[in-house]
Amino acid sequence: MGNIFIRRQINQIFKGGLIIFLKKCLGILFLILSIPLVLIIRFLRPFCLIRFGVLPSNRIGHFAANTEIYLCERDKGSNYPKKIDIFYYNGEISNYQLKKMWDRTLRIWFLGKWVDKANRLFLGYQANVVPINCDIDSSGFLRQTKPHLSFISDEEYLGQAELRKMGLPVGNPFICFIARDKEYLKSTQPDIDWGYHNYRDADINNYIPAMEELTPRGYFALRMGAMVGKKINISNPNIIDYASNGRSDFLDVYLSAKCDFFVCDTAGVSSLPIVFRRPIAWVNYIPLKLAPIGSLDDLFIPKKLWLLREERFLTFSEIFNSEIGGFTRNFQYEQQGIKVVENTPEEIRGLVIEMEERIKGQCQRNTEDKRLQERFWTLFKSDSINNKSFPARVGADFLRKNKELLK
Repeated sequence: MGNIFIRRQINQIFKGGLIIFLKKCLGILFLILSIPLVLIIRFLRPFCLIRFGVLPSNRIGHFAANTEIYLCERDKGSNYPKKIDIFYYNGEISNYQLKKMWDRTLRIWFLGKWVDKANRLFLGYQANVVPINCDIDSSGFLRQTKPHLSFISDEEYLGQAELRKMGLPVGNPFICFIARDKEYLKSTQPDIDWGYHNYRDADINNYIPAMEELTPRGYFALRMGAMVGKKINISNPNIIDYASNGRSDFLDVYLSAKCDFFVCDTAGVSSLPIVFRRPIAWVNYIPLKLAPIGSLDDLFIPKKLWLLREERFLTFSEIFNSEIGGFTRNFQYEQQGIKVVENTPEEIRGLVIEMEERIKGQCQRNTEDKRLQERFWTLFKSDSINNKSFPARVGADFLRKNKELLK
């Protein structure tokens, strides 16, 4: 392990040259100077526990969700008695508006990185580390707490001005849409092969019928995303490809916080509406065992799994009662002879209609819908992960049209 670390440092210096070498020398100096501070912190531990945590700032999903869940757990007193927690960023910033808002909310100290590293040189370091590595709210604390982020007056003014610039009348409702694709990670972190989770990708064109459905109902539909793989070409003036025209870090956060609801898949930006407690219609959800833990207003429909050798879809029971429901790598599906199938435009449209009716209090479910819903959750709870608190519902239209998956 030590040899690997040394080789990595040498390679980085060769690639980065003198600047990287000087940065590493400065880092070693900071590390050495931090050791006395660590000893003082250890001495104070019985009286005042000071902890250090790294915020996963290079991926917006974890940057938003992990941090918000930490704050919810702190508020509820779950493993977080009164302590002094100090944070630092782990390098690149995925969204500067989110950083600005966390700066207002948390204790941020850029030298905390070196104190944390120095602390980890000694046994018993865990007590002085903030655990902030989870983006799953398995205890349901998000629903029991209020958002920890808010916009100041200047940001509210800017946000409303930007909405008007996009053509949205004041107070007009809007819905956000996003389809995950590989372009963002390929552009921002080209040295890493992210192809292992391409099974999560989706085609934005499959969302268009749902967008078209909403505009006669008085909504604007905004396509979200950064560095997207394809634009959408559509003549409807109430459908805006914001991702391809005028996208900014600020608006990513502002729109996610102010939308009537958000239609998303497993793209990282889906954590933003979670942070602001906005209703979410999840489409193309996968893996199924990690079904979303959201609010009582959330709905979701999963991707389906086509078993190539038998030319049929796997049932929910087969998925839940096997490792397949937790697959998180492309090769796992390939080894099992499984093709991951996106939701159809009709399935997405059906879920969006249900969500729109749901938030208006107009959603009607008959006896069959209730029976199908109960059947799904009976199967789910028979073998699942993190199933302590799942208030979200599966789309009723999806279950009606896929009854064979409930066998």
